[in-house]
Amino acid sequence: MADNTLIALKKDLKDKKEWVNIVLDRFLPRKDEYPKEIHKAMRHTLFAGGKRFRPYLMIRTFLLFSEDVEKISYLAAAIELLHTYSLIQDDLPELDDDDTRRGRQACHVVYGSNIALLASDALLVNAFEILSHAEIDEGLVIKMIKELSLDAGIGGLLAGQMDDIDSEGLDKPDRKRLNSIHNNKTAKLINLSIRFACYASGASEKDLQKMEKVGIKLGMAFQIIDDVLDVEGSAGMMGKTAGKDAMQGKVTFPAVYGIEKSREMAEKHVQDAIKILNSYGHKAELLIMLCEFILTRKF
Repeated sequence: MADNTLIALKKDLKDKKEWVNIVLDRFLPRKDEYPKEIHKAMRHTLFAGGKRFRPYLMIRTFLLFSEDVEKISYLAAAIELLHTYSLIQDDLPELDDDDTRRGRQACHVVYGSNIALLASDALLVNAFEILSHAEIDEGLVIKMIKELSLDAGIGGLLAGQMDDIDSEGLDKPDRKRLNSIHNNKTAKLINLSIRFACYASGASEKDLQKMEKVGIKLGMAFQIIDDVLDVEGSAGMMGKTAGKDAMQGKVTFPAVYGIEKSREMAEKHVQDAIKILNSYGHKAELLIMLCEFILTRKF
């Protein structure tokens, strides 16, 4: 990616991230509101940084088909609340047992596992609450709440987490289980961001089907690179502990396919997504840049 295009992408990412942060800040209780401890803990990881990758995907997909981006402010915030809930729980000693997240101490390290668990649960509940306030057709809101429930529950995120726990330390990593873990833990939420944008923008059924393919491709590419970075990256770059996957015997793409093959697979997913996005012309330029950035990111 040329330097000028990378600069344009980073500026747009920053602008949209700030916009989402304003929405989140206005919606959540203040950190000095009673009971203070849980409100501080909720904000600790949520505002620690983070790329806001999923809200950005939603915003940029929406702009392919509509211009009134204010319409999806609460939708974008709901996706980030759900994502941050999953990060706090991932880091708990009972799960991945990680002390660092987004470049700072994990929530449970600062507030204790009991408060971190409550904070993550609160973020999850708030995701549904803020979604219910979305300024779109009421029937569409109900549809989104149902789909968010499915993809965040035992049909998605929780199923992937359970599979992840069960697969630790396997002598022979299972490819089928690997795909199931990452499809449920990562790809479904990324695809949900794109799907909600299509719903809210009034995209046609044909466009919805095309963009859902993009979502699945980007979701898998994102997770493959995340697995590779756990091997090749550093804690300073990633904002979390590097090398944890191997230490815990997790089923990852590098463990199953090796680094080189994993990168090739990520490249294939990204190129497939770009091929679809090219049909939308200049409106998809920043989305295409984002696809390319996934392959070269260091965090």
